[in-house]
Amino acid sequence: MLSDRAKAVPPSGIRKYFDIAAKMENVISLGIGEPDFKTPSTILQAGVQSLLDGHTAYTSNAGMIELRELLAENIQTRYGVHYDPDKELLITVGGSEALDLAIRAIINPGDEVIVPEPCFVAYKPDVILAGGVPIPTPTFFHDDFQLSTDYVNATITDNTKALLFSYPNNPTGAVMSRERLLELADLVDKEDMLVISDEIYDRLVYGIDHVCFAALPNMQRRTILIGGFSKTYAMTGWRIGYIAAPAEIMEGIYKIHQYGVMCAPTPAQHAAVEALKHGDNYVSQMVAEYDRRRRLIVDGLNNLGLDCFEPRGAFYAFPSIIKTGMDDTEFAKRLLLEEKVALVPGSAFGESGKGFMRCSYATSYEKIEEALHRMEKFMNRYG
Repeated sequence: MLSDRAKAVPPSGIRKYFDIAAKMENVISLGIGEPDFKTPSTILQAGVQSLLDGHTAYTSNAGMIELRELLAENIQTRYGVHYDPDKELLITVGGSEALDLAIRAIINPGDEVIVPEPCFVAYKPDVILAGGVPIPTPTFFHDDFQLSTDYVNATITDNTKALLFSYPNNPTGAVMSRERLLELADLVDKEDMLVISDEIYDRLVYGIDHVCFAALPNMQRRTILIGGFSKTYAMTGWRIGYIAAPAEIMEGIYKIHQYGVMCAPTPAQHAAVEALKHGDNYVSQMVAEYDRRRRLIVDGLNNLGLDCFEPRGAFYAFPSIIKTGMDDTEFAKRLLLEEKVALVPGSAFGESGKGFMRCSYATSYEKIEEALHRMEKFMNRYG
């Protein structure tokens, strides 16, 4: 009774280990991609006050105009890219809806979407559910998991419609250099492709500047930019994201959004206004703490013999476990059952993730220390 598309989509490779961990006590999870910080107090209060003031009705389908105007100003200030808040910006139910809208708005049955791996678990299923064909292309440890223009070029066919990627990257923490992105932009322009650039982690970078793909020469007209408030402002449960795109593309995106969800949650939009107005200090504090945890976990994993390149964005480390002689699913299962540390196998994020583990440092410094101690016992036990 299910559609072929529903049957073609595998269950999430992340959920399996969370389900096991949920039935156990004293588990330290380095698996979940969610900030452990509470939503900053002033942002939280803005959302609460909106409820007390009776702002419980629908907003415009596109989202509150004040929020869209602030967002347009924010993107212009940080990246030098101008979006018309009336025609080129849409407030969505998290980055997940933005991703779904972007793909459904541009994909016809049989269109191919190039998806670099390892990648967020929803990318390929979203393409399949839209009737498209995901075409994976690899990235590699020795190249810091940056996307190679040569590999992208090798996968282009007459059916190629778009390239979908995320930098800073989930699950690897990789960040693309400006030079690599400029090479990619030249290829995109030459091949007349669209780009869906998921930049949900754009503010979580360490010691470098994030390069917005739409800000590259001639790329705004080819780019659907996805962002949100979940990771930057510790607002995952508020479900507030956005999508920015050229007006002619946004016209289709907007229609799908209208029929799908009406509008993003009203109190969350009020909270997002406060985040854009007064949230920068909170962001800086959280980034500094993430950086402290990043250095702890990367050094700790390398000291255990689990080779780990330096992640420069998001809040994930992606060590290789090949030296252990186990595959990534066996390693994850044994570590969870024997030492009560939950990680996510790299294979959950595609073929290029095999032999690696995703370790989130979006948890406290003390829990990361304890997790590394337990992993040391596990590694010593298996030589």
